[in-house]
Amino acid sequence: MAFIFRTATQSVGLSLSLLGWVLAIITTYLPHWKTLNLELNEMENWTMGLWKSCVTQEEVGKQCKDFDSFLALPAELQTSRILMSLSNGLGLLGLLASGCGLDCLRLGETQKGLKRRLLIVGGFLLWTSGVMVLVPVSWVAHMTVQEFWDETLPEIVPRWEFGEALFLGWFAGFCLVLGGCLLHCAICSSPAPPASGHYAVARLQQHHPYLENGTTQPKV
Repeated sequence: MAFIFRTATQSVGLSLSLLGWVLAIITTYLPHWKTLNLELNEMENWTMGLWKSCVTQEEVGKQCKDFDSFLALPAELQTSRILMSLSNGLGLLGLLASGCGLDCLRLGETQKGLKRRLLIVGGFLLWTSGVMVLVPVSWVAHMTVQEFWDETLPEIVPRWEFGEALFLGWFAGFCLVLGGCLLHCAICSSPAPPASGHYAVARLQQHHPYLENGTTQPKV
């Protein structure tokens, strides 16, 4: 029963982490971190992401333009680019390490200590990846709120608001953090049962070469 709970926890944790990692990649390149609707022209909507800004017009359609310079971006967008890129890389490494450390995977079944260490490293990398998603998304949201309620700007000046990518990024970050925590919870649960009979006999023969097929051969 403990083995079933441990395996189920690992599977759920890895599935949540995979979902969060995919959503984090989408969030990184989605040009909807901020939205702007002009009251003077309701048929024109502006969106801004980490890599480009877009304008949608009813007659022309959607047009996007990449940012010319990284250094010309606001500090929150510069930092968000770096953290989101690092998060995607760490998430991939975490998924690979955690996948190799699953108990249901026959690879390295006789090396329980190595599989345990892989789960620990993978869970930590996924947890870190989730935090690296939550930090830039929350920072951009905080700056958007500050600029929206800035009393020094005239009321006629249009204000940026939250885009869909922020909500997607929050969900992705929570999935990665929760997935990493579940993997660590699985490590703290009861250990997996010993290796199957085939692997146990193979390991016994390594220590006792005179054994064949699990039986002692008589000396001549």
